[in-house]
Amino acid sequence: MALVESCCESISDVLLSQRAGAGRIELCADLASGGLTPTTDLIREACHVCSGGVMVLVRPRSGSFVYTAKEIEITVGQIRDCVEAGAAGVVVGCLDNSGRLDRDQLRVLVRAAGGVPVTFHKAFDDAVDSVQAYRDCADMGVARILTSGGGGSALEGIDALARLVAMSGPTIVVGGGVRADHVKELVQRTGAREVHARASAIPAIMAVLA
Repeated sequence: MALVESCCESISDVLLSQRAGAGRIELCADLASGGLTPTTDLIREACHVCSGGVMVLVRPRSGSFVYTAKEIEITVGQIRDCVEAGAAGVVVGCLDNSGRLDRDQLRVLVRAAGGVPVTFHKAFDDAVDSVQAYRDCADMGVARILTSGGGGSALEGIDALARLVAMSGPTIVVGGGVRADHVKELVQRTGAREVHARASAIPAIMAVLA
């Protein structure tokens, strides 16, 4: 069975996901704006109550994934705070003005993580060349990539996801509107070993995959 990662923005989300059997938690704040860095107190509490690993989204603001040097400096500080609070890994993403992965900035963020696993988030889907972005992530030491395959949803991007899963490098985490009524199709057609969904969808997804 594929590992199921639950996107949570509260302790109640974390507890719900654990009861349902999610294999990993991604913790964030303000999902309505695409997700932002949660508070340190929330990270500590989530790590305390969670029996599995907690990945923490580190994103200093909403909007584009093109960041200034100052914003990267802020992100570095947030990454270090997350790791100190007990995060098992961090979730980041950065692009340049041409729509390519910003290798220099990503290198800085991976270094700040101090060896904990780094996931490149769905900024990946805004990259102009997903294959090159995948290779850049591999070069920078990224462990996982959260992506819908460039589609509006994972189901729409299913063919691109299958091609990415077949590449050698970071693990593809299939995310983007993942629901119980099509999660089996996603896993079977892409070959993905990991899927990602909001906490509210996790109980139904786990029931289908059991």
